[in-house]
Amino acid sequence: MIVGVPKEVKDQEYRVAMIPAGVKELTRRGHRVVVQQGAGLGSGIPDEDFKAAGGEIAPNAEEVFERAKLIVKVKEPVPSEYKMIRSDHILFEYFHFASSRQLTEAMMESGAVCLAYETVSGPGGHPLLTPMSEIAGRLSVQQGAKYLERTTGGRGTLLGGVPGVKSARVMVLGGGVVGTNAAKIAAGMGARVTMLDVNLERLRYLDDVMPKNISTLFSNELNMTDQLQRVDVVIGGVYISGARAPKLVRREHLSIMPRGSVLVDVAVDQGGCFETTRPTTHSDPIFEEQGIVHYCVTNMPGAVARTATFALTNATQGHVIHIAEEGWPDCVKSRPTLRDGVNVAKGKVTIRGVAEAFDLPLTPVEEVLN
Repeated sequence: MIVGVPKEVKDQEYRVAMIPAGVKELTRRGHRVVVQQGAGLGSGIPDEDFKAAGGEIAPNAEEVFERAKLIVKVKEPVPSEYKMIRSDHILFEYFHFASSRQLTEAMMESGAVCLAYETVSGPGGHPLLTPMSEIAGRLSVQQGAKYLERTTGGRGTLLGGVPGVKSARVMVLGGGVVGTNAAKIAAGMGARVTMLDVNLERLRYLDDVMPKNISTLFSNELNMTDQLQRVDVVIGGVYISGARAPKLVRREHLSIMPRGSVLVDVAVDQGGCFETTRPTTHSDPIFEEQGIVHYCVTNMPGAVARTATFALTNATQGHVIHIAEEGWPDCVKSRPTLRDGVNVAKGKVTIRGVAEAFDLPLTPVEEVLN
């Protein structure tokens, strides 16, 4: 099979979907890999490294899409790429369909098979989402601390405080991978951290293993409202596989929050867990509403592209090999974990969360396969 690796075109997205080690393994198995010129430069990987591993360098994305059948990317296609996608393509990347009707309808119209990293399943959760969730969770605290500074529009509070002055309060919504990583970093910086979740077993576990400056609370309206009245940074890290994130912090909540406090929505790719969320970019990362700073960048890990690229490809490489070796129908039939990754295929929506988000018909994957 010919595997294509285009250069990412999303604003300040420096990750690349394959590293030379992946190219080497695929070519060793008899496949061909076409990498767009400059695709790896943002992650510190020159074209020469891909060529040395057996890859072929294409001058532009059009040639990559034209020559390859399996397209491996990091982020979802943007409108300029829609016209390059054919019905015989297999696309393997992050899609987050539930946040975009335009993307969903464009991929349905293309007839391509869309395998989404974020819904591929595995023991304990979503193995292709986990490494980026780890990075985004850790980055969320860095960004929250930065935009809490007065010079960037925040309250002017140091996250860890100093002797004689209290440290900042950080509220983390969700006790999953994002929330756990965010809480660890915030606690390590000296903040007073409260984690909210609805899963009591998860809260018991977190209470056992987390540092003493992290407390846990059951997530309900009263507890959240009480915390919001004196919080400095809120990290939104709630994820429901394939579906829109729930709107936990509503517009009316902003009026009770301290002016200059910061909302960091890591769930923005899934529509966001704050009602006032709207997607932002690394070029223009924040906006202010009712005196509250919002950071809602849709590709946070792209800021640390080299770390993120290697973390992502460690997780995806094996799946790419399976798809290339077996083709998508046989691969999906034999591997239920990959079957869960099929979101749109041959013009049909095959995952419930996306169908419900846009009131579209749901077609079981098995029906498309047959």
